[in-house]
Amino acid sequence: METRKLGSAILYGTLTIFIIALLFSLLFSVLLRFTSLTESSLSYMILILSFLAIFFGGIVSGGRGKKQGWMLGGATGLLYTVILLLFQYLGHDQAFTIREWIQSLCYIVVCMMGGILGVNLSGGNKE
Repeated sequence: METRKLGSAILYGTLTIFIIALLFSLLFSVLLRFTSLTESSLSYMILILSFLAIFFGGIVSGGRGKKQGWMLGGATGLLYTVILLLFQYLGHDQAFTIREWIQSLCYIVVCMMGGILGVNLSGGNKE
């Protein structure tokens, strides 16, 4: 039962990341389509919002798990990174560059911090 709860928390956190990313992708695609903005002019904004999505995913996973926030956040960030790696490698036939590995490591750390905060915001384990 305990492992099931932790796995559920990780999946909810990862799902939250992808939902937020989907919403921001829709927003940016509309902005790029109907304004004179270019993708390169939004690159830093996209990076910042990616980190925020990762952080909120960590908060959700930590809040649902109610304990071991660093582990839940790290596993959520790791699952997100593995999904991105598989998509890029299998879908586009490209491996991660050094920059992308460093960025993914930062994603995992930020998600860990979100997981820790999520446990503390939820009140932790009351047992």
